[in-house]
Amino acid sequence: MTPSILIISILFLVISLLVSGVLKGKFAKYSRVPLSAGLTGREVAMKMLQENGIYDVKVVSTNGFLSDHYDPVSRTVNLSEDVYNGISVASAAVAAHECGHAVQHATAYQWLTLRSKLVPVVMFSSGIVQWILLFGVIMVNAFPALLLIGIVLFGLTTLFSVITLPVELDASRRALAWLNRTNITNSREYPQAKDALKWAALTYVVAALASIATLVQYIFIFLGGRNRE
Repeated sequence: MTPSILIISILFLVISLLVSGVLKGKFAKYSRVPLSAGLTGREVAMKMLQENGIYDVKVVSTNGFLSDHYDPVSRTVNLSEDVYNGISVASAAVAAHECGHAVQHATAYQWLTLRSKLVPVVMFSSGIVQWILLFGVIMVNAFPALLLIGIVLFGLTTLFSVITLPVELDASRRALAWLNRTNITNSREYPQAKDALKWAALTYVVAALASIATLVQYIFIFLGGRNRE
């Protein structure tokens, strides 16, 4: 790893840790705010799915802190135990957000469809790309094609990170619109739910920016190696 890439990696690692820390703090704070509607995360999720005409998606509990996610393959909304059983603003916001992904899936939202197509490629490249980039940088003068291959693979993971942004932002938009429209959150709770989802979205923004910055650095290394030929 070159000094410039190391510096960028450390910088974004620090930023990522800060954002993650704030997110955990926000979740903990809003988890202590009772939801006036009196619904658990599971009940919020079921209600949002049904009101969007989705009846073939299950809502299940999963282990882990902030491990909530929507699985388009098994068609399940997976909620962490605190969200699944919680009766709080945080639980409602997270549950509605994950159901936002289910609504995207049901309506064939283009960015989610594109991201899903990239999943197999990203899963394959993520296991080998770092090694290819490492040896590509070492051998950039003798065998620049290896670094180019690594750049292409890393570019696909960067593209995945970038495409994830509109997917996550749109899921939050759908969730907040529904929470407000159905009065699941009142005038005091809605801004809190919005704040929690804003910080969750920032984690994806930081990840995408870090990936873009690192990709640019590898491209410069490749071009520098070519110029020295």
